[in-house]
Amino acid sequence: MSIWWSLHLRREAASVPLARRLLLGAMETAGVDPDTSYDLSLALGEACANAVEHAGDGSAEFRVTAYLDGEKCCIEVSDSGPGFPAGPLRATPPGPAPVDAEGGRGLRLIEELADHVHFGNRAGRGGAVVSFDKIVKWRADAPLALTT
Repeated sequence: MSIWWSLHLRREAASVPLARRLLLGAMETAGVDPDTSYDLSLALGEACANAVEHAGDGSAEFRVTAYLDGEKCCIEVSDSGPGFPAGPLRATPPGPAPVDAEGGRGLRLIEELADHVHFGNRAGRGGAVVSFDKIVKWRADAPLALTT
């Protein structure tokens, strides 16, 4: 059994907590360990906040897709803005962001909270894509413990 959902959200600040709450609710209902759920929801919030802030004036919405299957949860946030600049798409340099940094901390946080992260651009249509996944820990009483 697997759970998959996709949202098209307005590019406005109120969409960020909505996406986080929906993910947390789905994971709680499925029986995912609360610490894992929190990490993924925090990473999702950062990715959504980046889409809201950086997607450009011409983009009125962004998309969140989440897939929970067996031992892994995969999440993707995409927009139709200008995308990431050319060059390495990693929150560099490694290590904690400087306290006074005005940007880049969200991408670093996603890298710290997830097991695998990819920052890229949508092919042919423009826009940024942030995808990440994490191995899921299940509660002992998980009603929807997804087995492979």
